[in-house]
Amino acid sequence: MNLNKLSIKLILRITFLLGMILIVSCLKKPKAKEAKQHNILFIAIDDLRPDLGIYNNTVVKSPNLDAIGNEGVVFNNHFVTAPTCGASRAGLLTGLLPRDSIDITNEVFSEKIAKQKDSPKTESFVHFLRQKGYYTVGVGKISHSPDGLIYGYGDEIGTEWELPKSWDEMLLDLGNWGTGWNSFFAYSGGKNRTDENKNLKPYEKANVSDEGYPDGLILKTALKKLNELSEKKEPFFLGVGFFKPHLPFNSPKKYWDLYDRNQIKTSPNPEIPKNVNLKSLHSSHELNQYKKGEEKASLQKPLSEHYSKKLIHAYYASISYIDNQVGKLMTELEQLGLSDNTIIILWGDHGWHLGDHRIWGKHTLFERSLKSTFIIKAPQIKKGSKVNEIVSSIDLYPTLMELCGFSKPNRLDGQSLVPLLKFQSPDWSNVAYSYYNRGISVRNERFRLTKYFRENEEEPNIELYDHINDPNETTNIAKQEPMIVQKLLKLIDQGDFGIYKNKN
Repeated sequence: MNLNKLSIKLILRITFLLGMILIVSCLKKPKAKEAKQHNILFIAIDDLRPDLGIYNNTVVKSPNLDAIGNEGVVFNNHFVTAPTCGASRAGLLTGLLPRDSIDITNEVFSEKIAKQKDSPKTESFVHFLRQKGYYTVGVGKISHSPDGLIYGYGDEIGTEWELPKSWDEMLLDLGNWGTGWNSFFAYSGGKNRTDENKNLKPYEKANVSDEGYPDGLILKTALKKLNELSEKKEPFFLGVGFFKPHLPFNSPKKYWDLYDRNQIKTSPNPEIPKNVNLKSLHSSHELNQYKKGEEKASLQKPLSEHYSKKLIHAYYASISYIDNQVGKLMTELEQLGLSDNTIIILWGDHGWHLGDHRIWGKHTLFERSLKSTFIIKAPQIKKGSKVNEIVSSIDLYPTLMELCGFSKPNRLDGQSLVPLLKFQSPDWSNVAYSYYNRGISVRNERFRLTKYFRENEEEPNIELYDHINDPNETTNIAKQEPMIVQKLLKLIDQGDFGIYKNKN
């Protein structure tokens, strides 16, 4: 009898100790979130063409961005609606192709979307999510302005929002730079492009910490806000918009030190394409405005190999700088126990010519300017896969609606990518439209056709590139392939909403 009593006491004591161990171990781990609507982390990276390891660039150092691709779905053929920041972001956020000439400019937010603040119309997918109960926070550049406010490069900070109905909070730590635009064009020590009257080089490698440039401050704010959002009952949308690798190509020296410049390759297509009108190209003003650049880019001759490699080195270092910031953000998401219930979107707002066609910059309707990074990691989708179908930025809006279980607004031009994410082999359109420089460009599985609406119908105004036989777009073959041109012109007509009619 006494033995039985001792046994019972021993069992109770062991049970108590095991229970205490379990409680302590649970306290040490991140608190698991109750099942709820998916959170969304949207990471926008300015001027990020698909130059990452996950896109088969063997030189660039991008382990953290690659890790998102290895855990999600990488879109190999993603194209933006316009090769300029504001218009590209407007297309993504509204899910619409341009209906008016203002839609393909950086002024689309200030001159159009912001002026519709009293309209019942939903202004963006962020606004839609907010209407559905999401708490929405933006940090850095999500629309066009670095802080979401409307004002010019050298002006005082504005008071009106570019997306007045979309945000519960819109944040930017200005550091020593004073304004959002000064931060966007920042040099170390509080200097900026505007105050220096552009008497600067288009790159800098200061021996500073990550927070010695604004993107480190963007991360700091994002980490703080992510911790706050993790405690909220409602689902959240957190948009984090990093500035680099936008010009100037400035980043801490340690990221430059990751590279051996001898291993960096220059553009595989540095010559002007054959059979084109030079008005399809440009003279690289965006780079050349930095007055202390060692050489000036032009269509007359390419930059030297030495200077080209230096600029590409600077661009890659900027990517690695942002890669490290994103890595820290992903670590925090994991430690907070949010990873399993968060949709992650990684998006570059357009591509960038690194000497391709003798161009340094975006602002063309060529492949290098229109193709950008696009990766989605979401619960219940296949990991580590690549999609080769042609997709557009306007497809993100309906994709998020389906992933979150909401009905898609009827007015959207994009199509949900969920069938591609789940590899259901849908009947996919494989068409992406882009607009700029009085031209409309359409990309399908094999060809890019661009039609220009130039004054006096200057020729050639039709360009056709075969991306199987000529992936670097070295030769316009429109005259040699009239049947293909006529077929693709019908697609152009479907994407032509008259934005160039009667417009100079």
